[in-house]
Order: sequence, then C-alpha cells, then structure tokens
Amino acid sequence: MREAVLKIGGMHCVSCATTIKRSLTKVGGVRSAGVNPATEEAVVEVEDNVTAESLKQAITSVGYSVVSQVWRTSSSGAVQPELERQQKQEEFKRRELERLWRKFVVGAVLSVPVLIGSYPSLVPFLEPSLLPYLLFVLTVPAQFWVGGQFLRSAWYAARARAATMDTLIALGTLTAFTFSAVVTFAPALFTSLGLAANLYYDVSAVINTLIVLGKYLEARAKSRANEAIKALLKLQAKTARVKRDGRFVDVPIEAVVVGDFIQVRPGEKVPVDGEVVEGHSSLDESLVTGESIPVEKTKGDSVVGATINTMGSFVFRATKVGSDTLLAHIIDLVERAQATRAPIQRLADKVSGVFVPVVMGIALLTFVVWWLWGPQPAFLFGLVNAIAVLIIACPCALGLATPTAIMVGTGRGATMGILIRNAETLESAGKITTIIFDKTGTLTEGKPVVTDLVPASGVSQVELLRVAASLEASSEHPLAGAIVAQAQERKLDLESVSDFTAVPGHGVTAKLKGGTYVLGNDKLMARQGVMVGGLAEQANALARAGKTVMHLALAQSPLGLVAVADTVKPEARRVVESLRRLGLEVLMVSGDRKLTAEAIGRELNLSGVLAEVLPERKAEVVRQLQAEGKRVAMVGDGINDAPALAQADVGIAMGSGTDVAMETAGITLLGGNLKNVPNSILLSRGTMRNIKQNLFWAFFYNVLGIPVAAGVLYPALGLLLNPIIASAAMAFSSIFVVFNSLRLKRIRLEGGETI
Repeated sequence: MREAVLKIGGMHCVSCATTIKRSLTKVGGVRSAGVNPATEEAVVEVEDNVTAESLKQAITSVGYSVVSQVWRTSSSGAVQPELERQQKQEEFKRRELERLWRKFVVGAVLSVPVLIGSYPSLVPFLEPSLLPYLLFVLTVPAQFWVGGQFLRSAWYAARARAATMDTLIALGTLTAFTFSAVVTFAPALFTSLGLAANLYYDVSAVINTLIVLGKYLEARAKSRANEAIKALLKLQAKTARVKRDGRFVDVPIEAVVVGDFIQVRPGEKVPVDGEVVEGHSSLDESLVTGESIPVEKTKGDSVVGATINTMGSFVFRATKVGSDTLLAHIIDLVERAQATRAPIQRLADKVSGVFVPVVMGIALLTFVVWWLWGPQPAFLFGLVNAIAVLIIACPCALGLATPTAIMVGTGRGATMGILIRNAETLESAGKITTIIFDKTGTLTEGKPVVTDLVPASGVSQVELLRVAASLEASSEHPLAGAIVAQAQERKLDLESVSDFTAVPGHGVTAKLKGGTYVLGNDKLMARQGVMVGGLAEQANALARAGKTVMHLALAQSPLGLVAVADTVKPEARRVVESLRRLGLEVLMVSGDRKLTAEAIGRELNLSGVLAEVLPERKAEVVRQLQAEGKRVAMVGDGINDAPALAQADVGIAMGSGTDVAMETAGITLLGGNLKNVPNSILLSRGTMRNIKQNLFWAFFYNVLGIPVAAGVLYPALGLLLNPIIASAAMAFSSIFVVFNSLRLKRIRLEGGETI
C-alpha cells in the first residue's frame, strides 16, 4: 500500500472536498481518500498499480488543479515532506493571494460605477437610454473574469453531477446578469408581459467582488493557521560544516550522510541528528522540545537537528539525516494530524452532503411562492429573493469549522513539544476521566540515587560512603552504580578490594584493609550475624518512605546505613495537582513493591497506586478501568508500556523514552516534558470548545439567514434581504470561523502559556 498526498488548487469549501473525494474514489485501485478543505490537501491510500497521472486526472476532471504531489509508503514510517514541495506550495499560495487581490481591485473599480449607475438619479448627466449598455460593458468583466472561477467550478461540478458552494454563487450572479442583459437588449420581452424591466447588474458585479474579497481574507487567515509547519521548516539548517579530506568544509544539508563528522560553532544550528564525539556545549532545544532551559552536551550525548548551539564548539557524528531526523518526524506527524478528520466532523459532513441541493430547492420554492402569491412586481421579488437564498446559504463556514481548528490546535501543540498523531486523539484527550502514570522514568527520574547516609556512632558520612563505594565498584547492580556515582561526585578516592563476592538478592562481601566488610539488606546482616541494634528503627523509617536501605558492617560491627531511591521528578507533584484540578482521577502503576509505590503515592497525593504489577499486566489494568466505564489515558516511556499505551483511549509517550512507546502512542511529549501532560488535556478541551463554537455559528448563521433571505419577515415587518448584503454576510461567516480558530494560538494553559 502507498499513500499520495496532493496539494489541490481551487478548493473553497466542504462541497468542493466532497466532489474531489467522490472523483478520487472512482479511480481503480484507490482504497480510501480524505480531502481537507482547510489544508487544501487530499490524502489517498492506493494500491501499487495506481499512477500519479490517474489521480491528477481525477482531480482536474472536476475543475481543480494539483499543485504538488508526494508519495509515502505505509511501511516507511514518517517521511520528511520535501522542502521543494513546501516551497512550491508557498509560492502557489502567494500567487493565489496576488490573483485574488488583483481580481478584487478590478472588481471594486468596476462595481462602484455599476452600483452608482443602478440609480439613474445619481448620474443625471448620462443619457438614460445609454446607461444600460454602459452598465453591461462594466459588468461583463466583473461577472466573467472576477467571478470566472466560480462559473468554471460550477460547470465542472455539474459535469460530475455534483453541486458545490460555487454552484450557488454561479447560479445567483449569472441569473442576475442574464436577466439584466435580456432587459438591456430585449426590454420588450418583459414590458409585453407587464413586467418591470429592472436592471440587476449591481447584484452581479458587487456580489462577485465581495465574495472574491472574502476569499482573499480567508486565504490570508488560513495561511496564518498553518504557521506551525512554516516555522518548523524554517528551523532546518541549510548547510553543514562536514569533515572532508581531513578538513571541515561547508556543504548543502542534502549532502550530509550518516557517519559524517560535523562541526558546530557557537550560534550555529545543529544540522542533523547525531552523537557528540568531541567538545562540549549547551544547546537551546526550545524550538523542538518546548523546553526553554539550555541542555548541556558532552561526549556521548545525542544532539537533535535544528537546535541552536549557545556556547562552545563541538564535533558530532551524524546518526540520522533527511527523513529520519526528529525534525522531519515532527513535521510529518503535524501534517498527518492536520489532514485527519475528527469524529465531531461527521455531523458537518452529513449536513454538507445534502446542503447545496436542498438550498437550490429552497431557492426555487422561494421564487415560485413569490411569483404566484407575492405583491407586484411578483416576478422580480421572487427573482431577487431566490438569488439572496443562493448567496447567503453557501456552506463555507460549515466546511471550515472543524479542520481549521484542528490545524491550529495541532500546530499550537507542536510548538510546545506536544505531538498529536491525529484529530481523533485530539478529540479523545479532552474526554478522559482517568489518567495512569507509569512510575519509573515517567513520574520518577528513572535512575536510583543516594538519598541518605546514616553513619553509626564514631563513623563519618564520608568514611561510610567511601567504604560502601569501594565495595560496590566491582558490582554491576544499578544500586551499586548509584553509590559509586555519589562517591565520584564528592571526589572520594576509592580503595581496591579483594575476595569480592556478590550474594544475589542480598548484597556483597569483600576484604578491604585486611578486614571483611558486608554491604546489603537486613537479611544479609542476619545471615552474617550482624546485630544492627539502634539502626533498625531508622532503617524501617527509610523503607516506609519507599527507599532501598543497605546496611554496612565490618565483620559483625554495624557502620551505618546507605539509602538509595529513584527520586520523584521536581515537577511531578505540580503536574498531578493540575490534573486533579481538571477533574481527573490520577493513578500510578508500578512493578515496585507496595511499600515503595505507596510512599511515592503519598508524596504526590495520587488518587490511587497499583503496585507489583508485572509489565505484561499493565494493559490488563487499563482494560479493567475501561470496563468500569472510565475513559483512560496512559502515560509511559518504556517498551513494556507499549501494550498499555495502545490499549488506552489515549496513549501519551514521553519523548525521552523508546521509539516503540512513541510509535504506539497517540500523543508524544518531546523531551519527556511531564508538564505537557495537563497541557495536552487543556489543548484538547480548548480545541473542541473552539470547534463547537465554529459549528454553532455555521449552523446558526444558515438556519437564521436562509429564511430571512427567502422573505419570511416581509409580511410582518416588510423586511427583505438584499443579495449584496447576503454576499457580505456569507463572506463574513467564513472569515469569522477562521479567525475564531486562530484564537487557539493564544489559548491559556496551566499557569499561563505553559505550566
């Protein structure tokens, strides 16, 4: 299976998207097609025999153009959209904006005299018999050049047995123009029937001009909605300083290959992903991870392309280039998310599918009712009101309501380091009721550290740590590494030991300075006959706090206690408090013993703790909670979290974790930024609230506007809606929806911008 992503020109609304989708699905070998009017893209899943030309033909046959096209294979993972493709799209948008502005200016220059000339009393210096011909000459370019795109689109839609927003515009303006042209050149056809020979050139010229202005403003606003992708693309370095023939030279970024040695100087961008091999520095990773504090990098540390070197110079080896870099994955994930459709959009899709034909029926009924039962001139009343119905009912706002908000919401998330896989995840995140955190590496730092040194009488802390570290230097146990690391941090000199013996599950014994030392748990002490005496109470208190306690003894004499623990991340408690304020039940799942897990639960004020849960049972825990009717989010970072992440209603992976965890999660938090867990929920809720506002406005506008345009207020209030006012209102509704979606860029999250 392959996937084609096509940028489409000439698409305005959800009806356009429906027409294009219908045409694409008729192509043999097309499995599925999704068309997004906000991003103006089609994502088509096809079999291997489908060609690019066949897809292009399907789109051009219904009156639209293909600006660019890129292929992705379903097995290759994220693929970097070619920079050339993005530049081509930006150039197309720029030319499109220029074209719309040019059409508006010409339309305005033509429409003003047409509007004034429609009232002969305002131009008494013109010969009345010549005025209709002058108005005709001025209106022809306004109708067929300024509004030509709507006529062309309507014609192609009719050929495809479809109706779009452009069908409504074309019918309304062309009806007004044709009626006026007949009045101009054959007025006797109307006067012989007793009908007033009125001119409606102003309706044709002004409506086309106003709608083009609306399209221009809408296009500008939509380009702002996709600024996240543009900003990410601008992050990419254009060149890299690569080692070639023993010296460093600048080469284009496209020339970098895996294994190249690259030098980065102060103030420069890291061109691709890699590993530091020489030097040290501090990198600003905020543009990729959302974290504002620079990160120290030394030999062996990984670096990410597009981050900025704030100080020092270093050399790194390229490990990922082109489409494999983190920046490429981010851009691709954001693009894919923006092209997906949220479940809430199904209602709008169903309505839009029948909307245009229904509106055309209402317009025809309006004309007939006014002609048969309206006051004189009934025919003209019916004609004008039918045009007003056609114009005001255009479903642009309805089609833009959901995808524009999703585009802005996912882009806003990306700039904060929150990568959302698709629109369904974005919608689901705001509905969760329970959130489960994995303990190790998620709520905790993921590596043990020495937390307490409790020496016996007559022993110093320094001596206690030095001896313990000397014994553990020969051990490979993670707890041993924590003790040795603490001694090295304090720059203590370690001594060599002999007769080292590891006692599995208990501790170690070894000879040091001629004496036999024992380091381990209370069971090892009992086995060695060590009487811990007064240290027992302190050891129990440390154990109740969730720490692993090791006793140190020389022969049978206790020397003190060393406590080691996986410490809680500094921001963890604040994150839990934020989630509970959002009304969520916050749980922790861990394979640790109950005493340790419950100690962390008390420290963080969690709603509940699930301890001694084997890795393979984490997914079962999620299923049990779901069976109770809860909507569950799982937050984890390890391979053993992947099944639970996949089972949860929303899986949230820490970006500092494994690729497997991130591949199965719906949301990835870059840099493992725990603070973005509540921000993800807030972003989802804010986006869904914005979508509902947009949909309400779109539905309310049409429900209210169509009857008014049809003239239901005329019997009681004598009020009719001028088609020109209707066109302005229609354009405003679309612009309102887009600008309302743009408010998501300023959405207030926990503690302000971010928590």
